[in-house]
Amino acid sequence: MILQLQPAKLIKRYKRFLADILLPNGEETTIHCANTGAMKGCAEPGDTVWYSTSTNTKRKYPFSWEINQTQNGHFICVNTLRANQLVEEALNKGLINELSDFDELKREVKYGSENSRIDFLASYNNAVDTYIEVKSVTLLDNGHGYFPDAITTRGQKHLRELMDIVAQGHRAVLLFAVLHSGIHAISTASHIDPTYAKLLKEATAAGVEIIAYKAGFTLVHGELDFNLIKKAPFIER
Repeated sequence: MILQLQPAKLIKRYKRFLADILLPNGEETTIHCANTGAMKGCAEPGDTVWYSTSTNTKRKYPFSWEINQTQNGHFICVNTLRANQLVEEALNKGLINELSDFDELKREVKYGSENSRIDFLASYNNAVDTYIEVKSVTLLDNGHGYFPDAITTRGQKHLRELMDIVAQGHRAVLLFAVLHSGIHAISTASHIDPTYAKLLKEATAAGVEIIAYKAGFTLVHGELDFNLIKKAPFIER
């Protein structure tokens, strides 16, 4: 994935979807932030904001915060919409070995008893359907990555749904997209959401598979080459 980006300095993030930035010419402006999460460690005043510009004239805020560059040099994708785009691109290119050779790939398919939508449904002519739930990982704490960065009742629901899928005879995969350049291995954040951690252990025991892939960031003159590049270890704690 290639993104054309411009830099600014972060003043502050607020109301979840908004952030104030300082442009290189000294002008202050507000940008859209497509991230409802806590963004712990991903939005410190003085960080470098890399933003894209929409051509949609109806948008109130044409700038979108894509990447945060921390003051110690880490790159973090804060636009949560990019995770599924990266995964879809990697799936279609056959870069995720555990999920290759499918015959059809569908997005946002309704399923489950709790009114959910699976991120991707991979169908095979000679194998069971594979339900793929994607979660982006951006929380770095003492050199280690964690998910989630806040209590997530939605994530808990997804784990219950995936367990039901396995019970029905299908394949269920929880795919962590690691979108922080400083994260090299991840674990469940049991210190943040113990219920999620407990459910994840139950899910793996029930046959839900966990896969983690790390994104690479190459930024040259405002052009970002951004892709899932390699597996990352998931360490159960």
